[in-house]
Amino acid sequence: MSARIIISVLVSCVLILSVSCESVQKSDESLVDDLISQMTIDEKIAQMRVFHANLGISLDDNDSLILSDKVKEKLKNGIAGIKNPGEHYSPEKAAILNNKLQKYIIENTRLKVPAFFITESYNGVDAKGCTRFARPISLASTWNDSLVYRVYDCMGKEARLRGLHLTHSPEADIVRDPRFGRMSETFGEDTYLVTKMIEGAVNGLQGLNKGLKSTHIGAVVKHFAGYAQVAGGRNFASVEMSPLTLFDEILPPFKAAVQRSGALGIMASHGDINGVSCHSNGFLLNDILKNTWGFKGYVISDSNDINRLYSFMRTAETEEEAVVMALKAGVDIDLYSERAYSLLPSILEKQPDLIKYVDMAVRRVLNTKLKLGLFDNLYTDETQSSQIRDTSAECLAKMADEESVILLKNRNHVLPFSELKTVALVGPTLDANTIQAFVDVADGRYRFVSEKGFHLTNQQGMADGDGDGSGEMVDVQLTPPNTVRQGIDRILHVARKADVVVLFVGGDSFTSREAFFNNALGDRADINLVGLQDELIDKVCALGKPVVGVLKHRRTLSVVNLSEKVDALLDCWELSEFGDEAIAKVLFGDINPSGKLPVTVPRTIGQLPFHYSQKAINNKKGYLFMNNTSLYPFGYGLSYTSFKYSNLSLDKRKCALTDNVNVSIDITNTGNSGGKEIAQLYIRDPYAKVVRPDKLLKGFKKVWINPGETVRVSFIITPTMLEYTSPEMKSVIDKGEYEVMVGGNSGDLLNEKFYFIE
Repeated sequence: MSARIIISVLVSCVLILSVSCESVQKSDESLVDDLISQMTIDEKIAQMRVFHANLGISLDDNDSLILSDKVKEKLKNGIAGIKNPGEHYSPEKAAILNNKLQKYIIENTRLKVPAFFITESYNGVDAKGCTRFARPISLASTWNDSLVYRVYDCMGKEARLRGLHLTHSPEADIVRDPRFGRMSETFGEDTYLVTKMIEGAVNGLQGLNKGLKSTHIGAVVKHFAGYAQVAGGRNFASVEMSPLTLFDEILPPFKAAVQRSGALGIMASHGDINGVSCHSNGFLLNDILKNTWGFKGYVISDSNDINRLYSFMRTAETEEEAVVMALKAGVDIDLYSERAYSLLPSILEKQPDLIKYVDMAVRRVLNTKLKLGLFDNLYTDETQSSQIRDTSAECLAKMADEESVILLKNRNHVLPFSELKTVALVGPTLDANTIQAFVDVADGRYRFVSEKGFHLTNQQGMADGDGDGSGEMVDVQLTPPNTVRQGIDRILHVARKADVVVLFVGGDSFTSREAFFNNALGDRADINLVGLQDELIDKVCALGKPVVGVLKHRRTLSVVNLSEKVDALLDCWELSEFGDEAIAKVLFGDINPSGKLPVTVPRTIGQLPFHYSQKAINNKKGYLFMNNTSLYPFGYGLSYTSFKYSNLSLDKRKCALTDNVNVSIDITNTGNSGGKEIAQLYIRDPYAKVVRPDKLLKGFKKVWINPGETVRVSFIITPTMLEYTSPEMKSVIDKGEYEVMVGGNSGDLLNEKFYFIE
């Protein structure tokens, strides 16, 4: 018997309704109404709370469920959801645990409302035994939203097979400050690109909303809003931005996630916007998200952030006032707090009128559970968990890696390798399996020598993962210089034996990560290569051998020295568990690289903020004693072939404000090998009611072109692409001149003009 029927029977009995079991199936709305009408205050509040499984949920050696007294206490009235149950177990064990956990909840609560189980998915499902994909910033480098959809579709399926129902992912944040430790969790600096990636991710996780009841999971998009715009790139710092920036640049990816992709949940941002905490911002959560956009899902707090309205933000004078502020603002679920919404029963005794906000929150939670099919499909099929990490998932991870690698430099066509005998693989970001991956790909074509040399850091600190702040804090320190120099000497000794050197540098997971509230640091004061990596680069390049730099990292780095010294440079961000295989294939010419930068690479931290879509007036004057251009522009990436853009044309030069404009351009492969090119469409509004960005990405297409072939690529400019927010906070479209630009990156474009007339 399903939970829906159990609940319907129970409610019907309570209401003394004389109906048979065959007739108690109710509509979703009726079921929710009945449940809410029968809930006690404590049962309602339980549906507004989520706790972490690390409080005590496990299996014994006989696969019997073990719950701590603390967990049993939290479950006695039901619960909205539980974070990461079974994360440290194999898929098979996790499915068993989650089924038994759900069974316990059904059998030990009065109304038998099932719980949803939650994960995160930065590199795939945050759990043992799941496929580890590239991080979001790497996936954005593919500029392939269809591929992103397939990756997240796989994540959604793997999570559901473990008995999970929701993920606190993806991040729709726009990140433009590489000092921010969570940069790699995002899809980059550009509103349009992030929007397309977010749509792909949410649609994939949710199975286009068709798989929510059985095969996929719901997406909880975060952090609403402006989280990555923190002052100085410091996690939890304040956010100061104009309303125009908020509406035109920050909110669109969230709006698309809600209105076009149907995301089930939204997580509020840790911080504030212009002094108003996002967890008490009714304008954001109610007026915009729920009322204007029509969001029907639930809003969840970030970790302990309701209480922090009192303890940290200081916008509430008591814990109780913080709870009321968040409740009225539209926060439906309290994540992790031992206080916050647990105070609601006593608050309601004094302010009974607040029950209407509680009921609205509970209704959203119950509706989400209905959308996930939890009342009809309580348990996962434990026999199907073996499908996790199957061959198709591994192939998909490798395919995404292959499209993520960005070729930034290739002096004298040193790549792909040919006519070499010995290749040295060296450097601090060399992984344990790097040399084996290269050997496998080379298949006897080359001999390899290898030397890591040194670790960038002491490799200690809280493990990456759930971010609940429960781990033990260990300070992360750079490796001492004497140890590093000994490692450099070992690297040089090995490099001298080779015909070419592949130098792996960048950052490790400890140099760029989430800065947890109390017990971990992850933001940086500069964006240079950490430690003595530049000294390593200088000494390796001084050997007089061809040197190929391979960047592995989680944040944009200033790599002027590296770029100048090496003969070729690959930017790989953080690829999947199979990433070294993709790197080897690119170096050996088995793959023609096609990735492009989802961010602008500055020369120095002093240029920040430095994204391609800045207002043109920001570039009127530069700085003394330096090249004021970017090191590499947004959208940049080379290929082993070459592409020529020509014959940019518009189907009309003058049009009404209701007309579309069709844009076409020829792209010719002028090289000797086939390759993928990403054509990028930008638009400039040169005269407007407000100072406008220099240019804005409004479309892209990734196409395969054979040697000597010319492909005609087309775009459609719709009037809505040209909308922006006026000083009166209205969406407007200007009459007059527009410039259309198309090319292979934001710094190399052909242009034409058209005009909107009356």
